[in-house]
Amino acid sequence: MAELSAKPVSLKCKICGGDLVNDYLAGACRCENCGNRWNLSDLVPNFKDYQRVIEKLNRASEMLNSADDPSEAGQALLMYKSAAADCMDHTDVIGADLMKLCKEGQDKAAVMKHYTSGRSYMEKGNCRKAISEFGKIPGFKDADSLMEQCSKQALIEKKKRIPYAVVIGMIIPAVLAIVLKEKAGLPLAACIPVFIILSAGLGFVVYLENVWSVIVEILSFLSAVPLILFVILAYGFHMSVGLSAGIAVGVPLGILILMAVLAERK
Repeated sequence: MAELSAKPVSLKCKICGGDLVNDYLAGACRCENCGNRWNLSDLVPNFKDYQRVIEKLNRASEMLNSADDPSEAGQALLMYKSAAADCMDHTDVIGADLMKLCKEGQDKAAVMKHYTSGRSYMEKGNCRKAISEFGKIPGFKDADSLMEQCSKQALIEKKKRIPYAVVIGMIIPAVLAIVLKEKAGLPLAACIPVFIILSAGLGFVVYLENVWSVIVEILSFLSAVPLILFVILAYGFHMSVGLSAGIAVGVPLGILILMAVLAERK
């Protein structure tokens, strides 16, 4: 990671009078003309007034250079913001330079947070979110190559999702087809096309992995148990449609209510 840099301020070299480039984090400066180095405390009488800001900048820099996960990068970002808040007490040239370091550090910390978040998501197998994080920092370290790896892996995972999407997409259409047949009296020949078309549509929605796919998955899981119970009771034990539907809906609902009551008592 590149070192933080500072622009020269209106201080002059004691030897040749040249402009000085300041390394505030090290508390030193170097003459652009003759190369001599000086301690800033020897040139700036009140340099100790900036020590609190410099200490925070050093701590933030150390955190950032060793950051391996988003939380560490986030802590560095907070430290840079805290240092920037302290800079508000200094309205001189040195205070302005320190503020630039704070801003530069915040930008670097934000980039590192995206990078470490991307690596974290990648390790957890969440390629979609990893690609989103790496896409925010093109050209940083190996973010581009990692994003390419994630894209290839995401394509493989996408193909693996097809059977899951097909199965989940069939649940709600199956419930609807049964309702149309048993309640609306629609002939089986009409229910089958409805089932096939809806299954294909909902399966595609689940395959896309967006907000709507989450809604379909939740509704499908909520419908799965009643559907299985209804099919077993109505077609396996030949119970009446009304009784089968009542049991299929009532039993899971009763179990959920009982679990909620027990949890509340505990």
